[in-house]
Amino acid sequence: MIKAPPTPKGFRDIKPELAKKRREVIEKIASVLEEYGFDPIETPTIEFAETLKGKYGEEEKLIYEFMDRGGRKLALRYDLTVPLARYVATYNPPLPFRRYQIGQVFRGENPQKGRWREFTQMDFDTVGLTDEKGSTWEEDAKIITAALKSVRNLGLKEAKMSINDRRNFSDIPIEVIRAFDKLKKIGIEGVEAEIAKTEYSRKFENYKYRFTVGKKATFTSLFKILKDKYELKECEDFFFDPSLARGLNYYTSTIFELYAPEYGNLSIGGGGRYDNLIGMFAKNDIPAVGFSFGLDRLLETLYP
Repeated sequence: MIKAPPTPKGFRDIKPELAKKRREVIEKIASVLEEYGFDPIETPTIEFAETLKGKYGEEEKLIYEFMDRGGRKLALRYDLTVPLARYVATYNPPLPFRRYQIGQVFRGENPQKGRWREFTQMDFDTVGLTDEKGSTWEEDAKIITAALKSVRNLGLKEAKMSINDRRNFSDIPIEVIRAFDKLKKIGIEGVEAEIAKTEYSRKFENYKYRFTVGKKATFTSLFKILKDKYELKECEDFFFDPSLARGLNYYTSTIFELYAPEYGNLSIGGGGRYDNLIGMFAKNDIPAVGFSFGLDRLLETLYP
């Protein structure tokens, strides 16, 4: 019997049973997103490397880069958000522009539970919308609500959205932010051990206070919209999480992550507001906020 060649590490075949479940999950989420006014688009799997680079911070080292026969520097897309920013700058769609997209993304990291080097994201975003006072809370609330309703539609009744503001960390060194972003995975002792390796170890107690108490008052308006307009319940559906940081550099203010107790309280999706990213391509400020489901983790939660 001839032995077939293996797939590269972190890449896999998806068999019919799982492929059918993936399709069912995508259809259920898409039905909710279209109810909230999001339309589908598609973007290329490959972009020019310079389009992607300079947007992700330390995570940029995970981008798959290569050169084609014409000597052009290309890359496999790392996420669906930067390609969306490039799309908006290219086509100038009427604003507000609400889109969702399902697609493969690629990251050269060590495979682990629910994480592969090639995996599927399902994103939805709103580009270019503030209210008459310049506030973005209404659209932040819509994104959060659509994400929660999507997982409720899948049967995840206990999933909760954690919420914070990236501006709370504007004066904190990036090494400290990255350490506290792992708090749920490694605990406060693990965070302290990581910071002990840096020059900021003497300020650990101050940082600990910032990441465990925070500024909940920032979200008075957002939480009121979530409760009054969308009838969500604080603590049951969403909560303030002062330790939430999210690692990508393009986030500017509101950030959120969705956790499911059924999945050991690991994140099954996340997002936030990135008001400066599109301006890198469009050369003018365009506010934006979005959310991304990790389809593989979501399926592992639904079908353990």
